Amino acid sequence: MPEPSGSLTAIVVSGGKQYRVAPGDRILVDRLKAETGTELTLDRVLLIADGSTTKVGLHELEGQTVQARVIGHPRGPKVDVLRYKPKKRVRVHRGARADLTALEILAIGAAAAKAETADEGEKPEKPARARAPRKRAAAEPSEDS
Repeated sequence: MPEPSGSLTAIVVSGGKQYRVAPGDRILVDRLKAETGTELTLDRVLLIADGSTTKVGLHELEGQTVQARVIGHPRGPKVDVLRYKPKKRVRVHRGARADLTALEILAIGAAAAKAETADEGEKPEKPARARAPRKRAAAEPSEDS
């Protein structure tokens, strides 16, 4: 895990794992669908610490993001799995390599989000999805009989 170089650090979630990042850090995360050289936004921020202040919770971190640039898509080290049972003719060899994405952290906080929205302008809101009416569990008996 990289040590924080400055006082501004954040904890973000990518691929179900948590990473402590600071501006300028380079991290390896599970493979993301992004081209090399593109910038992306990590929206799932759990904590932001800036010197003596720490922000935790949904209300304090609303609108906080982390900007990152994709450096490349390396593969992790090879992991060999061997299973052997003597006198039973059981010899199984399997291996795997993780597909990873290398990210460089550019900016942390709402300033990163404001710069992004200033470039893109206002985004149109998505239309609300219509919900189907609920089905009744059992038909109610009629009063005719």
